Amino acid sequence: MMTEEKTPEFEEKNGIDTACGTDSDEDTEAAEEIKTETAETEAAEEDAAAEDESGTADDAESDAGEGRIKGRFGRKEKKELAKKEAELAELKDKYMRTLAEYENFRKRTEKEKADIYSYAVRDVMEKMLPVLDNLERGVAAVPEESKDDPFALGMEKILRQFEKSLDDIGVKPIDAAGKEFDPKLHNAVMHVDDEAFGANIVAEELMKGYTYKDTVVRHSMVKVAN
Repeated sequence: MMTEEKTPEFEEKNGIDTACGTDSDEDTEAAEEIKTETAETEAAEEDAAAEDESGTADDAESDAGEGRIKGRFGRKEKKELAKKEAELAELKDKYMRTLAEYENFRKRTEKEKADIYSYAVRDVMEKMLPVLDNLERGVAAVPEESKDDPFALGMEKILRQFEKSLDDIGVKPIDAAGKEFDPKLHNAVMHVDDEAFGANIVAEELMKGYTYKDTVVRHSMVKVAN
């Protein structure tokens, strides 16, 4: 039996063939792996795209749902707001009415208090003025030679103090003598013919009149020239 001797050329050829065969197998395996990876990548991309589309649809549906919810809440809030505004307007109207009523009550009360005080002063002065009249008559009746008498000086001081007290509370004497007759201030008890005075002029004051602020406490008793 003959043994075939392998020459270097043959081995080299076979080695080349073997190398070529090995490289070819590796290339094939690499290609298969690339195809597999490509397929897997494409599948993953398709799944991701499907998930994105599903997510987009879900987001759109979620947004639509939120929009409907917001719309429902918006209408409800608008109704509540309109209701609150109506209640606020009603409360404001009640407040303004109450404020106006209180202001009217305050003014009316102040006027009533002022009127009561005025009536009280007038009532007291009507009783006190006769005392003042007698005090004035007593001082006027003191003879000239007795005016420096301590008693007469004391009467004079009391009269002046009385008049000042009346002036302090707003009670003023009416100026009548020589003035034109005014029925609102004067009470004509006599008419005289006196050429020294013009017509309708107060010729003499018989009893002094007084006013409290703008109100007549007592009219002046006067003689009026014709």
